[in-house]
Amino acid sequence: MAAHRDALVIDTARNAETRSAVARHALTHVLRKRKRVLKNTEVLAKDPDQTLQDQSFSRPSILILCPFRSHALKWFNALTGPGALPENYSVYGRDRDRVAKAFGLPEGAVDKLTEAPLGTYPPDHVATFSGNVDDKFRVGLRITKRSVKVIFGAQRHNDRDGSKKHNDSGGLHGCDVLLASPLGLRTGIENEGNADLLSSIEILVGDGLDIMSQQNWEHVKFVFDHLNQMPKDARDADFSRIRSWCLDGQAGFLRQSLLFTAYETPELRSLYNSQLKNVEGKCRLAIGPRESGVSVPEGVNTDFMYFDCSGAKNEPDKRFEFFTSQVLPGLLKSAVQREHACIFVPSSFDFIRVENHLRKEGLSVAVLSEYSTPQDISRARQAFFTGKKPLLLVSERFHFYRRYKLRGIRHLVFYGPPDHARYYAEFLSFPFLDQEVESSDVTARLMYSKYDRMRLERIAGREGAKELLAGR
Repeated sequence: MAAHRDALVIDTARNAETRSAVARHALTHVLRKRKRVLKNTEVLAKDPDQTLQDQSFSRPSILILCPFRSHALKWFNALTGPGALPENYSVYGRDRDRVAKAFGLPEGAVDKLTEAPLGTYPPDHVATFSGNVDDKFRVGLRITKRSVKVIFGAQRHNDRDGSKKHNDSGGLHGCDVLLASPLGLRTGIENEGNADLLSSIEILVGDGLDIMSQQNWEHVKFVFDHLNQMPKDARDADFSRIRSWCLDGQAGFLRQSLLFTAYETPELRSLYNSQLKNVEGKCRLAIGPRESGVSVPEGVNTDFMYFDCSGAKNEPDKRFEFFTSQVLPGLLKSAVQREHACIFVPSSFDFIRVENHLRKEGLSVAVLSEYSTPQDISRARQAFFTGKKPLLLVSERFHFYRRYKLRGIRHLVFYGPPDHARYYAEFLSFPFLDQEVESSDVTARLMYSKYDRMRLERIAGREGAKELLAGR
C-alpha cells in the first residue's frame, strides 16, 4: 500500500486486521494532504505570487465501496476506532449514535443469522448477511483539526406540497472520506446529473467485490466509469492550486485502487485490466493456499460436459444451444432422471433464458430465483419435494441470498460452474438430506467451456481444471 500501487487481493478471510491497516493508510493520506494544504495556505498568505498546486477539484479523496450497511459500519468503526487517528481526535457521540442507528439493526430487532443454533447457516453466509443488509447508502466523514464529523447523503423526500424531491450531495462535497454502496452512488449520480463527488478520488477501496457481483455488477461498472471525470460544476475550487494532472484529466492514472474479493471472476479480471491504470503499477495477491478444489459426497461423480465456442461474445448462445440440444434432451429421455431433477443456473441472464425455454416446451417446473417471495418459495419447494413438479430451476443468486437446504433432489444439472465453489458441494449434498438415498441414486452433470477456467479451479483445483480443459 505504501508504494501506492493498485492491488487486487483475493482473500476469503475479510479479517479486521486488514480493514484496520487499510483504514490507517487512507487516513494517513488525508491527514498528510490536509497538513500540506494548510502549510501552503500560510505560505501563500505571505507571498501570493507563488504557484503551489496541492489540491483537486473537490474535497473527497477517499472512496470506500461496501455492499451492505453492515459492512460500512465495520469500516466506520475501523476509521474511527483506537489507533486509526491521532489520540487528540474524537468523534462526536451524537454522530456515533446516528451511524449506529442508520447502519445497524433497528432497536429491538433480532438477527436470525447470529441467533440461530450453530450450524444452521454456513459461516460465510452469516458473515455476509448478519446485520443491516440494506444496499443503498452514502455517508461521508469530514476530518477537521481535532474531530471527525459524519455527513449523511441526502435521500429522496416528500416536500410539503406532496411532490417528491431529490437533494443533491450537499455536505458530502465537504467530506474527506466517502462510505457508499454502488447502488447508493449510482442513484445519487443519476439524480444529480453529474459525478462531481467522485472527480477527485485518490484512494479507492472496494471491499467485498464478490458480494457486489451477486448484487448487480452493472452498478460497480457504472461507479468505475464515473471516477475522476472532469466536474461539471467547479463549486469552490481554486484553480490556481489544482494539480496539473487533474486539469489535464489524468487523475485516474494516479488513483490507487485496493480491491478485495473472496474469489475472482472474469468480470472482476476485466475490471482489473481495464480500470486500474495507476502509473505506479498494479498486482494481484492471493492470500491463503492455492486452489485445491472442494470436497463432495463420496461416491457421487460429476459428468463434466465441455462445449466449444469461438469467442466470449457467442459463449452464452453456444451454452444455451448445447443445453437445449444435448443436455436437456438427455435428461428428459430417461424416465428416472426426468423426475426430481434440479437445474442450477449461475447467470441471471441465462436463468431467464432457460426458464422461458422450459415453459415454452411445456415442462412442469418449479422456479426459485432472487425475486421469489416467501410464499413462492414455499410452494415451489413443496411441489418439487412431493413430485408435483418434476423439475426445479434454481438461480445462483437465490442460493446466495437464501441458502436454503433443498430436499427431493436426485439429479443435478449445473448450467455452468457456480461462482462460489461451496455451492457446488452443497447442491451435491442435498440429495442425502432425504433418508435411504444412496450415491448410486444421484447423478450430476456440469456444463463448461474454456471461459470457465477460474470457476473450475475453485471446484476441481488448478490441476483438475487444467486436465478438464486439456482433455475435454
